[in-house]
Amino acid sequence: MVRTDAGLVEGRLGTDTRMFQGIPYAAPPVGRLRWASPQPAVSWSGVRAATEPGNRCAQAAGLIDQQSSSEDCLYLNVTTPLHSSARNLPVMVWIHGNGFINGAGSLYDAQRLASTGKVIVVSFNYRLGVFGFLDHPALDHGLSKHLSGNFGLEDQQAALRWVRRNAAAFGGDPANVTLFGESAGGTSVCAHLVAPGSVGLFQKAILQSAQCTGRKWSPGPATWFPLPRAERERHGLDVAAKVGCSDLRTAAACLRAEPVEELVKWSDYGLGSGPAVGAGILPVSPEQAFATGHFKRVPIMQGTTRDEHRLFTAAIEAVTGQTTTDADYRQQIRTLFTPTEAARVLARYPADRFQSPGEALSAVISDWAWGCTVLDRDRTLDRHVPTYAYEFDDDEAPWFSTLKKPNFPTGAFHGSELQYLFDDEQLPGPATPAQHRLADTMVRYWAQFAYTGDPNGHGAAPWPRFGTGQHVQSLQPGKTEPADLAQEHQCGFWKTIGG
Repeated sequence: MVRTDAGLVEGRLGTDTRMFQGIPYAAPPVGRLRWASPQPAVSWSGVRAATEPGNRCAQAAGLIDQQSSSEDCLYLNVTTPLHSSARNLPVMVWIHGNGFINGAGSLYDAQRLASTGKVIVVSFNYRLGVFGFLDHPALDHGLSKHLSGNFGLEDQQAALRWVRRNAAAFGGDPANVTLFGESAGGTSVCAHLVAPGSVGLFQKAILQSAQCTGRKWSPGPATWFPLPRAERERHGLDVAAKVGCSDLRTAAACLRAEPVEELVKWSDYGLGSGPAVGAGILPVSPEQAFATGHFKRVPIMQGTTRDEHRLFTAAIEAVTGQTTTDADYRQQIRTLFTPTEAARVLARYPADRFQSPGEALSAVISDWAWGCTVLDRDRTLDRHVPTYAYEFDDDEAPWFSTLKKPNFPTGAFHGSELQYLFDDEQLPGPATPAQHRLADTMVRYWAQFAYTGDPNGHGAAPWPRFGTGQHVQSLQPGKTEPADLAQEHQCGFWKTIGG
């Protein structure tokens, strides 16, 4: 049992861990609190059972995600080592990804990370899709302390404030918090490095496959990039009109009266869902803040997987039921680039050099929009703060058991590293002895970074700061060694492409 600031909670014993699940960190954002800034959770008397995760936030079913129609979803989970001689352990706060439209904190079982790394891990749910990121002038101010459009980020800040108030009760150090996240979760970490309201809520940051600078690409028409408020607002007005709430005078009440099942359909419409930049929670973009040095000066660890885009190509093929053809490949390249540039890209990445046109397309976007982009961000960040760069490169990383494999090797696909840090509900986990050793190495790197802001220690292979040598640590089964991302992802070529 642990006493939080709202009341006693009783968790359960895991494998060398204590687990507390389904703890409310804010009031349910339902009824009039739909599209309101998060409000304090109501205290309770007696002992609250904290043995099951809270509801997942409202979301449509995805390729690998369950549907949920619950708006009462602002709950978090705490995993601690069962035995530790240390007090005031580092706290690692995990932000889940999945495009700001799907997912839940409870998908990531953190027992291995907590017990092996001797850290406390907190994961949580935050409002997704239209519930978390609808930007509409009728929702500005009032119940929103800020402008609308970033309610999901406000939830994340509320969870971090809960950690600051309650970490000590679980044996954690509220002054040693590492914020980490992957994909949309990594983009969220970018936002908190910039957001004024996040100052003082964390002391270190880990960005895993974060898209918040550089090439504004994402699967389909949607994007989880931070986008200008005017663009997000136009999209919000369009969504409101689509559900019959076009009158600005009555739009707020009209939208709040819409059933969950109707609204959730629009989370991935048009621009999709993601942060709005300009005043409010996020006054400037991460890209601008990083370039000018106006961001929270904390140690940073960041990286990508080597074959990021193979997941998205496979997912699009699974949704459409269509395998990427040579003609599809050429058409998509011509959509992304000018005619002259497209011809150069196709000459540099001819489909016949790959096992399939889908793999060729994946290579182009993995290099152009991921590998070279993160390398540029490494250079930018390292000018201001200690930056440790990595690339996850297990070319035989286990694939989803519920998603059909494409007609090309899936390699180190987007999100494949998660099963090496967590027992991920959506991925089968390491299979070979070498993969298990890599998982152990990664857990120790991540945990050591949480302790000191430097991943080195505990006998793992040295990991130099990115620095002037532009060192990127390649994480592979059987070895960790420097990788030359610029050569590997053909960044010299991509510097000549405008896109």
